[in-house]
Amino acid sequence: MAESLVVQTLASVVAASSPLVFAGIGETISEKVGVTNLSLDGSIMLAAMTGFALASLSGSVWVGIVGAMVVGALIALIIAVSNISLRQDQVAVGFVLTLLCADLSSFIGKPFVRIPGPSMAHMPIPGLVQIPILGPIFFNHDMLVYLSYVAIALTSILFKHTQPGLKLRAVGERPEAAFARGINVNRCRYLYTMLGGALVGLAGATYSLSVKLGWSYRHTAGFGWIALAIVIFGGWNPLRVAFGAYLFGALGSLASILQPSFPNVPTQVFQAAPFALMILTLLLVNAEFIERLPLYMPKFGNALQRILQGKPPAGLGKRFESD
Repeated sequence: MAESLVVQTLASVVAASSPLVFAGIGETISEKVGVTNLSLDGSIMLAAMTGFALASLSGSVWVGIVGAMVVGALIALIIAVSNISLRQDQVAVGFVLTLLCADLSSFIGKPFVRIPGPSMAHMPIPGLVQIPILGPIFFNHDMLVYLSYVAIALTSILFKHTQPGLKLRAVGERPEAAFARGINVNRCRYLYTMLGGALVGLAGATYSLSVKLGWSYRHTAGFGWIALAIVIFGGWNPLRVAFGAYLFGALGSLASILQPSFPNVPTQVFQAAPFALMILTLLLVNAEFIERLPLYMPKFGNALQRILQGKPPAGLGKRFESD
């Protein structure tokens, strides 16, 4: 009985974390190519509303998913155009878009607040779901959860084992050197920023069509900032970013499990606990602490340092001008 409860809890963590996986991977791609997309919180909200609205109107969740991805890509395109072509500060533009998209989602989404609508169908994978323990945890979900696995794997392969991934990392690290080697730096940044934005849009659709079904005011508020924190926690590595997403999901589930055991503690404490713990985790993996790990833990410090260490791309946030 206890084992079954643990398996069910872990399966719910995997499902609930899939939007953060998409958003974290999308932001990792954008930042790896040198563009910071700080509009995530608003982008996810607007994409969640768009996905649910289009799915409700069309009767097809896939129409909603495609629409949400287009919204995410267009918002990312605005940031890219503002920074690359109009030479505006991408951080400031991202903050403005966060506020604008959040308000737009509330205004446009009024007709769809708390109404029933379609959701992604449950789709266990035959054969794999029968694997003891691992099967129910990872292979008893819907298609969006499985797509999050694919996003993790493909992004890892892209970064480490492909020519386009090498160009992407070169543009993010040393754009001048990449340009000297014949790479169109700004075109590359446009392409991958929009790809990252599309994944952020997919995160929004996953919330409203799979995790937090439906649409309501500020339906996903706060999760965009968590996704940004997870990218830093993950050291711009797709596998570590995914682990950070699952860790946050586990913290949220733990808070829900503990709440009935402590009835005198206000519910707001448990709701805010995952966010506070994630901030604490970020403080623990800051560069200065990691550099001192071998001093704190002589036996394991070097190993932990290699695992936790991660540096942002050297060209992150820096405009490139070829003329």
